[in-house]
Amino acid sequence: MAAKIGNLATSKVVQRITGANGALGDAQVRKQNVAAELAERSGAVRYPVVLVYCEKIVNSMVEKFRTFSGALQMAIEVRQSSDRLEGLEDRVEATADAVTQILSASRGDWGDGMYYSGGYQVAFGPVKQGGKNFIQVAKVTFEIGASIN
Repeated sequence: MAAKIGNLATSKVVQRITGANGALGDAQVRKQNVAAELAERSGAVRYPVVLVYCEKIVNSMVEKFRTFSGALQMAIEVRQSSDRLEGLEDRVEATADAVTQILSASRGDWGDGMYYSGGYQVAFGPVKQGGKNFIQVAKVTFEIGASIN
């Protein structure tokens, strides 16, 4: 049950950030949780890349007679790479800002017993070696409430 709920929530997030109201420009959106080093070794990665995944599922049984009643901790990672340091941080911040704007516009009922209240956190990682020479990651985390029979 938990894996099914996590996959459903991930699909709903991808739907929102890639749909008509969620244009992320030329970003490649993937449903997976993979380290940047592994992604680069496994094949060609086009940057920017946006990874969407479910980090944690908590069935807190808020509604006692539901099969699942709790929260899903979701993550959207924005990865940007460049051969130069100049402008890299600005591009990461711009893409992360686009993600948060999409989330802000998506408050409310998401269907299938899921809803989003609008809160999120953004964490910016340091620039590291990788990708085209340098890589930086911004991670947006948020909760989706779920009440499913």
